[in-house]
Amino acid sequence: MLHLSIILSNYHTMSKNIKTFVLDTNVLLHDFKCIYNFQENDIVLPIVVLEELDKFKKGNEQINFNARELARELDRIAGEQLFTTGVKLGKGLGKLRVETGKPFSKQMTESFTEDTPDHRILAIAEYLFKTIKGSPVILVSKDINLRLKAKSLGLQAQDYLSDKVMDIEVIKKEVDILSNIDDDLIARLYQTNSGIPANELKAKFHPNQYLVLKGANSSALAYYDGGTEMIHRIDKQRAYGIEPRNSEQTFSLDALLRPEIQLVALTGKAGTGKTLLALAAALQQEKSYETIFLARPIMPLANRDLGFLPGDVNEKIGPYMLPLFDNLTVIKNRFKSQSREYMHVEEMLKTEKLVITPLAYIRGRSLSNAFFIVDEAQNLTPHEIKTIITRAGEGTKFVFTGDINQIDSPYLDIKSNGLTYLSDKMHGHEIFAHVNLDKGERSPLAELASDIL
Repeated sequence: MLHLSIILSNYHTMSKNIKTFVLDTNVLLHDFKCIYNFQENDIVLPIVVLEELDKFKKGNEQINFNARELARELDRIAGEQLFTTGVKLGKGLGKLRVETGKPFSKQMTESFTEDTPDHRILAIAEYLFKTIKGSPVILVSKDINLRLKAKSLGLQAQDYLSDKVMDIEVIKKEVDILSNIDDDLIARLYQTNSGIPANELKAKFHPNQYLVLKGANSSALAYYDGGTEMIHRIDKQRAYGIEPRNSEQTFSLDALLRPEIQLVALTGKAGTGKTLLALAAALQQEKSYETIFLARPIMPLANRDLGFLPGDVNEKIGPYMLPLFDNLTVIKNRFKSQSREYMHVEEMLKTEKLVITPLAYIRGRSLSNAFFIVDEAQNLTPHEIKTIITRAGEGTKFVFTGDINQIDSPYLDIKSNGLTYLSDKMHGHEIFAHVNLDKGERSPLAELASDIL
């Protein structure tokens, strides 16, 4: 009782503005540094969370890395107070405490018959809610169902908000269409390679913003150069047999082929050509890079590990990599099988100049002077995106593609996935360009299905 009274006394004397956040396991696996993102508020880790984290420590995926890093961080800051009054996390930050298991209340017993880790987390959150006076207790989880269960018990619950993008419309609309432009101004764009001053358009732009300029009798595709504050015309470019079919694809190829742009994000629904354009641009520039990487995260069906699948490693990962090989086949089929271009692609695969692989298999590889394409990037967390980019060596160009409306991870959504986060945070930087592709180019049937089904 003395131990409990010390804890309660500590909480009773806290400011009423201080909140207590109870963290679910998936939040810690999503961002192992999240414990430092709650400002002056206190954090409670249910003991069952540590038990669950222990199961994720082995493996090569980012989630396994996060589990190991969090274990090291907890070991570094741990002390006797971690299980009593809590450990101060730093200047201006609150305390971190591990709370041991608590019995189910009558309401929980009647509502949830199974003794699961989620329900044990709920039991602790409910105990703290009833015990701590004058301080809101909030369960933080990436699991929608757990948040709903918490609310059914009268508890506050929310998603992890630190890396959520608030204004998603900024991500969806990057191309600006300007009408009623003077035809003489558009004519000047075609007559000079140095561009025209942006202030003549009487509008504000961000670096590498793509523009559709429409006059009464003419039009032009252009982009804004933030360094020179000039508007430059964009012409259609062909990349390794692939020619853009619409303005969005033309803008995409411009970003992919311009060497000063080191980071590109291509978003849009299936069939808009994101991955195909990125691969074609990489092949077009292969002499400028030592290696071309085309990778994607593996999202096993029903959350089952690859070990459950039959066959050796190549047979296990083959089905997941098939869409990437399909894009390569489209490019190869633009040429005759005995052509120099076709044979060169085959040679690049044999010599590993071109590497198509699961993203996890890239760990440890040199990323210097590489053209690195990450497909299905909407299934990555913001921390995973950051980890990939921060490993970039000299001369490396990164391209992230994906559909932010088609997310396979149960703990990510349109506002919290890594691709959205990247596009939002890098917006306005001169080495970054983003294009959102809307127009599908596979077939009228595929376009119709993508829009209405």
